[in-house]
Amino acid sequence: MDDDNPGTTVVTAIERVLDLARTWVAWDGRPRLAEDGERVYTPNKVIRRTADHIVDHLAEIEALLAGVPTQPDEWHASAVTTATDLAPFSEIELREAHQRLRRLARTFELRMAAAGPDEWDVLRTPNWTLREIAVHLGDPWYAEQLGDLSGSLGGPLAG
Repeated sequence: MDDDNPGTTVVTAIERVLDLARTWVAWDGRPRLAEDGERVYTPNKVIRRTADHIVDHLAEIEALLAGVPTQPDEWHASAVTTATDLAPFSEIELREAHQRLRRLARTFELRMAAAGPDEWDVLRTPNWTLREIAVHLGDPWYAEQLGDLSGSLGGPLAG
């Protein structure tokens, strides 16, 4: 068994999100179409979804470790784009994102450390293992859909 904390993958992913977010202050206000062709993303939506995604899986991990049922997923998630998602993304939003996402990633990493290696790969069917949850969260997919906006339009515009 690997003794390296799988929660560190979330910290690494958040640094990638924040690297991309630094370019989003140049955002032109037009949502970008995701690679699946079904969802759109804006800077604020990416930050919201990234944070909500970590919160969702932290809650799942707490329930799994406590041996109680997880709370049903009733998020609208990426299926909706709120008015707040469409707001401009400035240096202030960027600073707030740094604080919010880094704290959430660190909390996730610390929770995994507290659970310890003996818990990371325990099968909890039908749920994923804690390691699988960490690997899933370690993909900065939402941020990659918006991409780097420093030198181009950064992907297809939503119609």
